[in-house]
Amino acid sequence: MNSAGYALSRWSKVTKLSVLTLLILALASCAASTVTVQGSYPRPNVPAIPLTLGVYYGEGLVNYVYTERSDTGDDEYLVHTGQTHKDLFNTILPAMFQRVVVLDSPADAAAQGVDAVFVPTINEFQLGLPQKTRLDAFEVWVRYNMRLTAPDGGYIADWVMTAYGKTATATFSSTERGINDAAVAALRDLASNFSLGFSRVPDVRDWLQRTLQ
Repeated sequence: MNSAGYALSRWSKVTKLSVLTLLILALASCAASTVTVQGSYPRPNVPAIPLTLGVYYGEGLVNYVYTERSDTGDDEYLVHTGQTHKDLFNTILPAMFQRVVVLDSPADAAAQGVDAVFVPTINEFQLGLPQKTRLDAFEVWVRYNMRLTAPDGGYIADWVMTAYGKTATATFSSTERGINDAAVAALRDLASNFSLGFSRVPDVRDWLQRTLQ
């Protein structure tokens, strides 16, 4: 191969490599960032209800992923909250009840000898990013549906709860950390309101009076 041909071949290889590098960088820039929320939740200091509660974590809760999209419609952040919700309820429920059994299925309730089955689900998740809201804070708002059933699936109570968390941007060096801590703040808000307000839900209160009398 003459020098001109060698130079052309070398230039072709360099060009292909450069194009490939640019494509990889472009794809990387378009890929959504994943945030798997992690946090700790204090055990509430409340009197334990002398009953056995079954809790079922459905697929909608365990595998819940919120997708934050950019102004162009591309996936920007994927926020996974399933495990941290389980951590929260696995901390607060044993403080609220004499015994708690995690069920693989609501159908297992009768065999496990529980007095009721609690099923939490997420109805809505909203994320406020400072670059979009123009506020110096990350915000997370979650709307839940809480359901309590008899071991045979009969109705006991069904109610809605909301949780809100906010963290200042000055605290964090990355958006992912800001999202995580705002979500944890929202879940701590949920933990406090749930543990203190559970027995005040009218249908729950009536059930407790019937069951404990």
